[in-house]
Amino acid sequence: MFTQTEDDEQIIERVAAPDIGKAEVVCCVRLPAPPGGKRRVQEVTTHSTMTRSLTELANLLVELGVERVVMAATSDYWRPPFYLLEAHVLEPRLVNAKDVAHLPGRPKTDVLNAAWLCKVAERQMLRPSLWSARGARRRTGWRRSSKTRASSRRWSPPISSVPPGGR
Repeated sequence: MFTQTEDDEQIIERVAAPDIGKAEVVCCVRLPAPPGGKRRVQEVTTHSTMTRSLTELANLLVELGVERVVMAATSDYWRPPFYLLEAHVLEPRLVNAKDVAHLPGRPKTDVLNAAWLCKVAERQMLRPSLWSARGARRRTGWRRSSKTRASSRRWSPPISSVPPGGR
């Protein structure tokens, strides 16, 4: 027999999801319903990928009190918005584009994709990438730098017991 539980719904109240491209960022923000309303509200805006426009977007998200910013990692276009949002103390989460692509119902336009990603993120259906954690980034950077140091050493041929002319 099924019984009712005391669990609250696991919905994040204030969430944003930018869909990042080379020249523009389409960002969807979903907020709780206004007093007396029943449905959540959302706004989709388009911003340039230039620093000034991204800073305005970050300031808007801070003003709205956004709790979580979720973005998909496609190419290297995610890096500038990620670091700028992180500098504004928003704690963005990077999700693997492969995980996002496998969820059903994914639309193909930037506006619909941003809104869809925002809805999926508010229901916590996406797991963050390891890159989102600062400690993991430090460890990764340290490993990469140690590999670079190791590969920069001069290569010397292996010592062989066979003389160069053969037997």
